[in-house]
Amino acid sequence: MAKQISDLKLGILGGGQLGRMMIQEAINYNVTALVLDPDPDAPCKDICSYFETGSITDYETVYNFGKRADIITIEIEKVNIEALEQLEKEGKMVFPQSRVIRLIQDKGVQKQFFKENDIPTAPFQLVNHKEDFTHVNFPFPYMLKQRRDGYDGKGVMKINNVTDLDNAFTAPSLMEHLVDFEKEIAVIVCRNSDGDIKTFPMVEMEFNAEANLVEFLISPSTYPADIQEKAENIAKNIALALNITGLLAVEMFITKNGEILVNELAPRPHNSGHHTIEGNFVSQFEQHLRSIFNLPLGDTRSRSNAVMINLLGEKGHEGVAKYEGLEKIMSIEGVYVHLYGKKYTKPFRKMGHVTIVDKNRDYAIEKANRVKQTLKVIS
Repeated sequence: MAKQISDLKLGILGGGQLGRMMIQEAINYNVTALVLDPDPDAPCKDICSYFETGSITDYETVYNFGKRADIITIEIEKVNIEALEQLEKEGKMVFPQSRVIRLIQDKGVQKQFFKENDIPTAPFQLVNHKEDFTHVNFPFPYMLKQRRDGYDGKGVMKINNVTDLDNAFTAPSLMEHLVDFEKEIAVIVCRNSDGDIKTFPMVEMEFNAEANLVEFLISPSTYPADIQEKAENIAKNIALALNITGLLAVEMFITKNGEILVNELAPRPHNSGHHTIEGNFVSQFEQHLRSIFNLPLGDTRSRSNAVMINLLGEKGHEGVAKYEGLEKIMSIEGVYVHLYGKKYTKPFRKMGHVTIVDKNRDYAIEKANRVKQTLKVIS
């Protein structure tokens, strides 16, 4: 008899909120979850079967941790790839595969992958040193992105003119045409080892300009069906080209002339899919587990209109977190609160999210605005 899902130990590299929500779903299947994270007070610490404090970028630490598990997955891309490659050679299942994580760790390699596979994306140029910027014929203004280790708006800056180059990144970077977009969108696609593939409905995103973080997400989109189908097909084509097993978030732009351009990829559960816990028949976290355990993929359809708000630490507050207005927003029908178990807040730190569901899209958005104005993370 084949092994059941509960017979296999799941190792998760990273113990933040994504790992926490993954474990919350894994508990429903009696999955034994093991977590490695450098923070001794990481959000996953108290809900996993085994927690280890250690570096997820150190070869020996990742390798030895991985030997404890049957299947290894990630909640963040910045992990030691060499250790994962060795674990794969020794028969451990690593999903997404180490080669996929390696490609996505480097935004420059990611962009070259788009180009080689005819995936629509903004024109770009790679630069290795700060002094190279002045020798490259690239029109201002443009976006400059560090090729490695950027996340949540960090490692990204706008270059308006030659003067801005004084503050440019010194690490290898990516110059990218500034896209005159109408809307930022995302599609989450999932593929299991048997090759079954499904997408979640396209969502629309609004960003906090100051923090460069998703602040507001609306699902499903109201764009015409042909635009949504095109975006979902792009996501499927990327998953197929990568031959990935697991969840893949594809962030895209819709330009003002209706063109769709791929921005970035994330090979894991993603901020643009948190609404699926209440808003869809299957959540992104359960779907990821289904894919890496090679189980039938779930029904991705929307149950309702859903609006998701990231709960960020307020400016001017740093210390033990307090949640102001929590009781008020919990009295609103269709409001679901997810706090991430982080003891300390600081400006723009992701402390939780709130999903608002309603059969009426306009009511969902109106309620979301009320939540945004009422619920604050202070110290």
